[in-house]
Amino acid sequence: MDRARWSMRIDKRLFIIGVMVLVTAMVMATQYSVTKIGYEFNIVHPSNSNIRFIGSDNSSDAVRVLRVAGSNSTKVSLILKFGNLSINQTITYSAAFGIVNEEKFAVNITHINVTSLNWTYMKIWLHSDRDADASDNTSDPSSVFMFNNGTVVNASNTTAWILAAGNNNPGDMCSNVSDRTNNSCNTTWDQTAHVRFSENNTNATTNVSDYVWVQIVIEVHDVVDCIGPHTGTIFINFEAE
Repeated sequence: MDRARWSMRIDKRLFIIGVMVLVTAMVMATQYSVTKIGYEFNIVHPSNSNIRFIGSDNSSDAVRVLRVAGSNSTKVSLILKFGNLSINQTITYSAAFGIVNEEKFAVNITHINVTSLNWTYMKIWLHSDRDADASDNTSDPSSVFMFNNGTVVNASNTTAWILAAGNNNPGDMCSNVSDRTNNSCNTTWDQTAHVRFSENNTNATTNVSDYVWVQIVIEVHDVVDCIGPHTGTIFINFEAE
C-alpha cells in the first residue's frame, strides 16, 4: 500500500508539473502585439544632403568635373567627367570634388573603392589644400592616399579623415567649426553643372573642418585595355561613432 500511495503521489506531481509547463508554453505562445511608428525623410540633391558633394575644379569642357548626370538640373545623380585622354597621359584634379559634413556630429571617412568594367587608371587622395598636389607630401603633408588603380590603400578598419560636425546648412562649409562666424565660406550654386561649389583656398584640417578635398589622378599607361569609354563607380565609406 505504501508503495502504491508513493507512486500515486509521484504521478500527481508529474501531472501538475506537466500542466504548468503546458500553461507556460501557451502563455508564451500568445505574446504578440501590434504597434506602429511614423517616419519621414526627404530625397534631395547630393549637394544638399547630410553628407554632400560639392564641385571645384573644371574639366576640359570648362564645366565642373563634378556635375549632374545628363542635362536635368533637378536630377539627383552626380557624375565626374574627366574628358578625353590618350596613352602615356596623366591628368590631375587636385579638387575634383569636395565632401562636406552637415550632420551635427563628426563623421569618419574610412576607405574608398572603385568598381569598373575596365581598368580605372585612377588614384585618389583626401587632402586639405584645394590647389596643392596631394601626391607630393612636401606640397601637402595632410594628404592621405586612398586608392591606387584597383587597390584600396587605406584599410577599411582605419580612419583616413575625420569630418568635424556640420551645421545642417548646405549653403556653407567651415574650416574651423569651433568658430563658424569667422571661418565659414559659401558653397554657391553652379547654374551650369547644377551642383554647389567652392573655390575657397582655406585649408581643411581633419577633425577641425567639416569638409575635405578629393584629388583624383587619371594616369593612362602606354598599354591600354581598350579604346572607348571608361566608366565606373567610386564608393566612399563613412563611419560615425
